[in-house]
Amino acid sequence: MLLTRLHLATLSLLVLALCALAGCGGGGSSASNGIASKSATQILSESKAAADSAGSVHVSGSIKTGSVPVTIDLSLASGKGAHGEISENGASFKLILVGGTAYISGSPAFYRSLGGAAAAQLLDGKWLKASATTGEFASFGALANMSQLIDTALAAHGVLVKGATSTLNGQPVIAVTDTSKTGALYVASTGKPYPVQIVKGGSESGKIVFDDWNQPVTVTAPTDAVDLSELKALVGH
Repeated sequence: MLLTRLHLATLSLLVLALCALAGCGGGGSSASNGIASKSATQILSESKAAADSAGSVHVSGSIKTGSVPVTIDLSLASGKGAHGEISENGASFKLILVGGTAYISGSPAFYRSLGGAAAAQLLDGKWLKASATTGEFASFGALANMSQLIDTALAAHGVLVKGATSTLNGQPVIAVTDTSKTGALYVASTGKPYPVQIVKGGSESGKIVFDDWNQPVTVTAPTDAVDLSELKALVGH
């Protein structure tokens, strides 16, 4: 019971936001890359190709589905894994994905929300580990695969329309709006055409930014993590 809901709320909300349209940020040359002259579909295709060729990226931001706020802060390294923190409605947990294994360390509030006061006391300060490909942690496996995550995020969209050029945090960008999902994707119009940011409205309102493309990311498994199967034996589930 304790961990069977880990992916049902927090991860599902995260994937919902990313799969609407992804946002990623990158710097680069000040010269125009010509992306602003392309069609909305071409802009999306070229930004996806640029993202797929990157070695790492940082994903951050917050979204909301209904009244539930979710905040993410993840660093992903292609072929290595990911690490960071996710917070749902004020209850947060640290996440490390490496070598096909998922590690989670939750705050007391997070563990209380999953298993009550007893779980919070039992797991205080501890890391849990389990397969990131099967079982309760399987849904987190997609977060460790940078290329798969970005491909999935950029693939799900409605009717696209090219918007105006502008600047976000000093980065010249071209907007691509999703008319059927009240979302907008901003793509760098200088340097490589990395996606820069997504802004969503409606019930899933929020903003997600991808930046620090190709910056060094170290992913290290924590020591003394508690195996999920051992935890289940302890709590009787």
